[in-house]
Amino acid sequence: MRRLILVAATALAAVTAGAALSQDAKMSFFVTSVGSGKGADLGGLKGADAHCASLAEAAGVKGKTWHAYLSTSAEDARDRIGKGPWVNAKGVKIADDVASLHGDANAISKETALNEKGEVVNGRGDKPNRHDVLTGSKPDGTKIADQTCGDWTMSGAEGVAMMGHHDRTGLDDSAAAKSWNSSHASRGGCSQEALKGTGGDGLFYCFAVE
Repeated sequence: MRRLILVAATALAAVTAGAALSQDAKMSFFVTSVGSGKGADLGGLKGADAHCASLAEAAGVKGKTWHAYLSTSAEDARDRIGKGPWVNAKGVKIADDVASLHGDANAISKETALNEKGEVVNGRGDKPNRHDVLTGSKPDGTKIADQTCGDWTMSGAEGVAMMGHHDRTGLDDSAAAKSWNSSHASRGGCSQEALKGTGGDGLFYCFAVE
């Protein structure tokens, strides 16, 4: 009897683990839990994409192609992320497609813009505040060529990066303060210290392209 109970418990654990793995595998959107550690120097788009893939795989989501939601002087963030739909680590849909992602229909908020581990990312009012997310983009997801910290290769006192608020809150009720992808530019350059100074940590959004 004791052996039967043990076998049954083991089988149940395997089924439960399989269900959890299946749910996690659906993830196609997340905010990075950590940045590069070098401010806005992400190693360019190639380095940022690789960081997305590394974090996703460490969280158990494999077999997907990940792109960072970042614009450069030659590329628009909206054109890098596939067609959608996208869901977070808990299976909550963020948006159906590129148009809804950049419109009022998207579901990005502090509660849904989770990191790859399914954890809530600190926002305004938390310590430390980490709601500034690197994008280099206008609200429609197109580039702001002079606000990408040298196409994500700079980490000093020079340069500027446009950032959004993943928690959709800021100093006031303006559209910019509530924007997930185009809230304000960095101040004091592209260093980790400069990004932390306005409530950031060098984090960015990652989307599964396929």
